[in-house]
Amino acid sequence: MKKFFVAIVAFIGLGSLQAQNVKYGLKGGLNIANLNVSGEASPSMNSIVNLHIGAFAEFKINKKVAFQPELLYSMQGAKYSQIINVEGTNYDTNNTLKFAYLNIPLMFKYYPQSQFYFEAGPQLGLLTSAKVDVDVVGFGSGSDDVKEFFKTVDFGMNVGLGYNFSKNVLVGARYNFGLSNIADTEPGDNTKMKNSVFSLSLGYIF
Repeated sequence: MKKFFVAIVAFIGLGSLQAQNVKYGLKGGLNIANLNVSGEASPSMNSIVNLHIGAFAEFKINKKVAFQPELLYSMQGAKYSQIINVEGTNYDTNNTLKFAYLNIPLMFKYYPQSQFYFEAGPQLGLLTSAKVDVDVVGFGSGSDDVKEFFKTVDFGMNVGLGYNFSKNVLVGARYNFGLSNIADTEPGDNTKMKNSVFSLSLGYIF
């Protein structure tokens, strides 16, 4: 953790020394989010569509390479069906986990030509909320706060590509695969849950 934040400070410091090569922008778009879950009796997860929005700064290191830290509010999660047994009676349920993260991607961008780029880099995620919507088939639905069952910090890696249509407008596609188990389990519980998010973004550079 300490090395991660030292790296942030170092890169931001580098960018400050080259302020003439800095561009700032806003971005937002769609998330196709899912969860990779393993462990005893783990349900099959399905993706949900949600949104992300935030800001970024691009520090140009040279003509081909740039460093881009971002701050994104990202809505993630997944949905699944499960049969729950209560006092000998089975109930069919449809459930949706809804997470909200404040994500900090640290992206390195490579431009093989002036408008098209590839990108990759680590990401720190801070969980701000976690809820589950439960629909008990034939009986009704409800929602509950489940943040206590998930870890506050998530680590992941991003890979993606993008295209600058002009000096001001860009589009990008990115995949985030979680590296850490976000389930806050009890000793003996082997459940593992990792974020998986494919994002499509539209950005505006000032």
